[in-house]
Amino acid sequence: MYHVLCCFRSSWARACVDATRIEAHPSAMKELRTEIAIAASPEAVWAILTNFVAFPQWNPFIKEASGEQKVGGKLRIHIVPPGGKGMVFKPTLLAFETNRELRWLGRLGVPGLFDGEHCFTLEPIEGGQTRLRQCEVFTGVLVPLFARSLDDGTKKGFEAMNLALKARAEKKAVST
Repeated sequence: MYHVLCCFRSSWARACVDATRIEAHPSAMKELRTEIAIAASPEAVWAILTNFVAFPQWNPFIKEASGEQKVGGKLRIHIVPPGGKGMVFKPTLLAFETNRELRWLGRLGVPGLFDGEHCFTLEPIEGGQTRLRQCEVFTGVLVPLFARSLDDGTKKGFEAMNLALKARAEKKAVST
């Protein structure tokens, strides 16, 4: 039995992912990270990121999102990775810190089977810009079976979403 604790307090986020106890080899964990600089304020990026109703208009990865935007709230997320099949899951919101962090935990079945803790963090950078970091830590006994599709599809989905969010935020910044 292994106890997995991943902290990205330094350059990634103040969030700590505790996968509790998983009965598997340490390879039963996979982390995906992406980041992008956006020429818009954290407030502008946050407004787009948390406007779930508008996701179908611009988001190529998370096609639909809804739910209670508060810690402990239940969400409904419909993702479609590039070249992959769509899926709907119902994560619990772990962090909702205005203009800084949005984080949820989703599970496939029982805890420890296939869990994903997804995090968006916003950091102000020079020139009134924002660094968006999107990451997810997957844990559970099924992770080794899905590792390749996570690299091939899910990470590409993160990158596509980042680019689309950047385009939307920068377009709004120019028009105001």
